[in-house]
Amino acid sequence: MTLRNDATPTARARTIVTADPELDDLNSMIRFLLYSNEVDVVGLVYASSRFHWSGDGTTPFFLPEREYTEPQLSWRWAPGERFIDDAVDAYEQVLPNLLVHDPRYPSADALRAVVRMGNVQFEGDVSEATPGSQLIAEALLDDDPRPVHLQVWAGTSTIARALMLIEERYSQTPAWPEIHAALSRKAIITKFASQDGTYDSYIRPVWPDIRVTDVATMAWGYLARRVIEQPELEYLGAEWMRDHVTSVGPLGALYRTWGDGRQMVPGDLTDYFHLSGKTADELREFGYGVWTEPQPLGEWISEGDTTNMLNLLVPGLRGHEHPAYGGWGGRARRVDEGPDTWETRGAADTAPDGSVPDETAPDEYSVTRWFADAQNDFAARLQWSVQSTFEGANHAPVVEVEQVDRDVRPGEQVQLSAVVTDPDGDAVTVRWWQYREAGSYDGAVVLSGDDSADVVVTVPADAVAGQTIHVIVEAVDDGVPALKGYQRVILTVV
Repeated sequence: MTLRNDATPTARARTIVTADPELDDLNSMIRFLLYSNEVDVVGLVYASSRFHWSGDGTTPFFLPEREYTEPQLSWRWAPGERFIDDAVDAYEQVLPNLLVHDPRYPSADALRAVVRMGNVQFEGDVSEATPGSQLIAEALLDDDPRPVHLQVWAGTSTIARALMLIEERYSQTPAWPEIHAALSRKAIITKFASQDGTYDSYIRPVWPDIRVTDVATMAWGYLARRVIEQPELEYLGAEWMRDHVTSVGPLGALYRTWGDGRQMVPGDLTDYFHLSGKTADELREFGYGVWTEPQPLGEWISEGDTTNMLNLLVPGLRGHEHPAYGGWGGRARRVDEGPDTWETRGAADTAPDGSVPDETAPDEYSVTRWFADAQNDFAARLQWSVQSTFEGANHAPVVEVEQVDRDVRPGEQVQLSAVVTDPDGDAVTVRWWQYREAGSYDGAVVLSGDDSADVVVTVPADAVAGQTIHVIVEAVDDGVPALKGYQRVILTVV
């Protein structure tokens, strides 16, 4: 398998988020802002989907097989909707503390400067250019050579309209073939399913060479309890959420949990998450459309769109460089519907002992294997938001390997050395492991000294030219919560 790698290892990823006003988008946005020091935030764009659109104030709109059964003037869109702005406002309150822990955090004004309204009036509407679609088009056409990671937390209509803008401007010019090819390399789309029809009707047929990864999984969403296993289920519980999230500063207070008494749109009969102590049948009697079982007061609801971002947030794992590499957001497999089309569900990982951890959902372990790591890191960053001294919170170990891409030969013994430091002076435990599914060599590799900073990798004698072996060094500290740092090394057989 030949992998295209357009990214520089450990480089900060450029990204634009498009989101609709679902409560899980709000929760994902809170997490995203806490990691805005790790990425280059190019845009935060309000978008529509089949579940949320604003309307134009006068036109009834209807599509079959939706949550509504008759034409609507708007659907689940609050007047003056500003959930992204609300999250940035909360971020601004805690920014002085965050800067103590990492000076790379952007200012609130810098974030506000890239907030735009996209194509929100109707589901799939691409009739007009919008500030959001124009921002996306400008980023794709600018001189920055880095890829632009377009995160689709809603429908794809705003991104489709941006690509239409570019097509309209250049398709009749001699430069069009070159521009089309360049933008197809520069744009990288991750989407949680297709929440309107514009991906199938426009993006895929007109821009078939754009890399697209569908990250629709249960692991970070409303159905997470179906795939998260013990002991990680504690991270969905009311006690953990209260102690580590909702009681921790303005960003934590904004985070949505079961029974918190809030609705994104007051009176929304598809949103019963603000209630607690009611059975599904009781909720139906009140008129609610119940599609997932109610949970106890204070428990996790959802961050369904977080899989879009997670591989961008941990540069050392290099998951953002290619869908097949894997990381906090899971590992993807190629699908047949396009030349560079991928999906996370179905890319089954196995546990270190070779077993499938959960026979009921084996295709989600590439995501769930990192769940505790991501949640502990999230909890630590929320502590950053309320701790005004560096010593007041924990920070992940820093792991550095001098050469993260190496050519090797069959039978060669390769020594890899990691420099591991902990910002807090905590004790650190180191281990190296082969991410077998991420590499193209189909077999186990011997790692000698895998519990120290230096390891010797024995390249199998039957490895052939072009095959890759992925080795990850992982360092975990003894702080509270315990945090991990990583670095991936990719060995290519020559």
